[in-house]
Amino acid sequence: MYRIATDTSANLPWSYIQDHGLIIIPFSYHIDGQELSETPGSFDGHAYYQALRDGRHASTSQIPPQRFVDLFTPVLEEGQDVLFLSMSSGISGSCHSAQMAAEELRETFPGRRVAVVDTLAASLGEGLLVMRAVELQAQGLELDDAVRAIRREVPTLCQLLMVDDLMHLRRTGRVSGVSAVVGSMLGIKPILKGSPAGQLVVSAKVRGRKQAVRAMADRYAELAVDPAAQTVAIAHADCPADAQRLAELIRAANQPKEIVTVCYEPVTGSHTGPDALALFFFGGEDVRTKY
Repeated sequence: MYRIATDTSANLPWSYIQDHGLIIIPFSYHIDGQELSETPGSFDGHAYYQALRDGRHASTSQIPPQRFVDLFTPVLEEGQDVLFLSMSSGISGSCHSAQMAAEELRETFPGRRVAVVDTLAASLGEGLLVMRAVELQAQGLELDDAVRAIRREVPTLCQLLMVDDLMHLRRTGRVSGVSAVVGSMLGIKPILKGSPAGQLVVSAKVRGRKQAVRAMADRYAELAVDPAAQTVAIAHADCPADAQRLAELIRAANQPKEIVTVCYEPVTGSHTGPDALALFFFGGEDVRTKY
């Protein structure tokens, strides 16, 4: 027996978390120096992103190893193992914290297992892999088989992110200050992708928001493998109309089994900034290198 765990970056709906008994490790973030902790089901996305629009400053910190130890210990004491799916090591040190905690717990509980999977993803990209883990567990896969299966799917996960304001990318070091200012003035909307190393890199630059949303849907039409059998995920930073438009374009291009839409959780959203829009789906082998 094993329990599935992830962090709040996975951005999963609270109802899904409850229905499947997932263990959720909370990230912490700061607004103007005040520390807050992500609590699934209680995040007010509109208020948060409006605060960022109003000039309030958000910052984040990685999850410390002790937080993993504290939450995993009761599970191991009950005689169950843990499968933890982590936010990408390419954008956060929390995966390393989880691995440190796993080593410590293996010494304390030599008969138990803590398996850490680096999803090389964030938001609902990470969440889709968690959902896959839930499906595999329901099919009866043992821990080691589930880990191997998920790791095979990590390179097939396609992640696209449109950022509204290039100045947020400047703050996080994605573009130079000059190109950020010029891009903002010209209405250039960068589309980023998840790289093979789990980092965010610029994939394209499109003029105008509507065109950028269309470009994301076009990538889905080109790259999605067997859409009718998969769940497609959309995350938005307080721009629900754009998320709805993207969903409509996806359905028109190639109807997936399901589309899950959520508001971006605060930790990843603090880096994307308000009005960001992200799309996640599964493509072919090594799809991260092909666009």
